[in-house]
Amino acid sequence: MKRILLPTDFSDYSFQAIGYALSLFKNINCRFFLIHTYMPPVYNAEYLVGSPGLIGLGDVMQETSMTQLEKLKNRLQKEHNNSKHSFTVQTSFNTLLNEVMETVESEGIDLVVMGTKGATGAKEILFGTNTVHIIKKANCPVLVIPPNFEYENPLEILFPTDFEIGYNKELLAPLLDIAEEHGSQINVLHVSTGYKLTKDQEKQKKGLEKILEKRALFHDVPSNDIINAINAFQAKEKINLLVMIQNKHTFFERLFIEPVIKKIGFHVNIPFMVIPQLK
Repeated sequence: MKRILLPTDFSDYSFQAIGYALSLFKNINCRFFLIHTYMPPVYNAEYLVGSPGLIGLGDVMQETSMTQLEKLKNRLQKEHNNSKHSFTVQTSFNTLLNEVMETVESEGIDLVVMGTKGATGAKEILFGTNTVHIIKKANCPVLVIPPNFEYENPLEILFPTDFEIGYNKELLAPLLDIAEEHGSQINVLHVSTGYKLTKDQEKQKKGLEKILEKRALFHDVPSNDIINAINAFQAKEKINLLVMIQNKHTFFERLFIEPVIKKIGFHVNIPFMVIPQLK
C-alpha cells in the first residue's frame, strides 16, 4: 500500500493538488495523510512562556485546523468515493517543512504531493518557499502540481538528464511505477553541451536504456540552456508530467539558486516530480 503525504493550507491550489493525487492513484491501494500546520502570527518568546493574552490561542487554532481537516476528508471521500483509498488527518503546531520531514520519517511516506502555491498565490514566484524547501530536503519524491491544472493521465513523461549519475531500478521506482500503471512513454531528454558523451556518461546512458527498455524514447537536442530546452520540448510535444532526479552535480540544483528573474523562464505548467538521489 502506498503512503502519500498531502499537505494542505485549505486553499483551492492545495485542493487541486490533492485531487490530482487521488486521480493519479485511483487504481492503487493508498493511505493518504492529510496534514495541516498552524503557527500563531504573534508567535514569539512571550507565547512560549504563556503570555496571558495568548493563553488558549494554540488550542483554538488546533481545533479549527482539525475541524477543517475532517471537513476536507469527508469531502474527498464523498467526491472520489474510492474503496482503495483511506485517509488519516494530522494537525500540528509546527512549521510545514519540519512537519513534512518528521511525518515522512515516522510514517514511511512514499510520496509528497502538493501545490506550487499556497493561499497567497504570488504569480511572480516559480514555487512557494515551502515547496522549494520541501523539494530540497525531503527524503522521498515530491510531486508538485501547478495551479488550475486539470487532471490528465500521464501518458507522456519528460525526463531530462545529463547522464552524470548512475541509475538503478530503486532510484527510478517512482517513475517506473507511474509509467507502468498508466502505460506511459518516457521521453529521455539530453541537452548537448557541444561535446561528445564521456565514457562514464555513455555507461550511464546504456544503464538507463536497459532499465527503461521499450518504454522510453531518447532525444538529443543541440547545445542549449536546459530550461529553454525543457520549455521548447513541452511546447512541441504533449507532455503530461515532468520528472527529474535531484542531483547537486547537475542542472537541477541551478534551478533553485539562480536569480528569481531567471527562474520565471522555467514555465512549469504541468505536474513536476522530483526524485531525491539515494544516499
